Amino acid sequence: MEVLVHPGYFPNCLTMAVIAQRKVVWEVWDNFQKQTYRNRCYIATDQGALMLNIPIRHVGGNTGRQAYREVQIENSTPWQRQHWRSLATAYRSAPFFEYYEAELRPVFEKPFSLLLDLNLETLSVMCGLLELPFPTSRSTRYQTQPEGVQDGRFLISSKVKNSISVREYAQVFQERHGFLDNLSVLDLLFNQGPAARDYLMAQELPWDA
Repeated sequence: MEVLVHPGYFPNCLTMAVIAQRKVVWEVWDNFQKQTYRNRCYIATDQGALMLNIPIRHVGGNTGRQAYREVQIENSTPWQRQHWRSLATAYRSAPFFEYYEAELRPVFEKPFSLLLDLNLETLSVMCGLLELPFPTSRSTRYQTQPEGVQDGRFLISSKVKNSISVREYAQVFQERHGFLDNLSVLDLLFNQGPAARDYLMAQELPWDA
């Protein structure tokens, strides 16, 4: 069965495992919500987990609501350069950072106006690097209780504690901080390289528990 998933910004390993193992439909008809992985992800640094946040323009009008597909990025600050600098600083010593650097860097140099366009681009690039097919199906309307698909939209929330933890893998700074869960799939890619695909394919999913 297909799974309905929000396109997130370089999503965590559990979300990427769903994309690797299931046929995914992108949810593009919901409203934007704060404190989700729509505009943030986490990476490992020498100080612990670091959040990379994309600034957005809040133009919700009288209702305060804003359609996700219409959310604009606030590009008055050099957030892309800052994100790339943080990644390079954190993962320069990781086994596979230099291996993927040339293919990832253009994402942080290409201008984007809409958050949804950026997130779909990051997902397309990640699928390419992981040798996974990129899902192209999108929702056509918003459904509180989606019909005919499994609802994986909860994966976008940074507040929801998933019942499934990802399997541990070697991380930079692990000796200092232990294994850091719920990081961006970038962490897995830079540490495991080509083996990241097999890792995702073997990961237990919430519906398998």
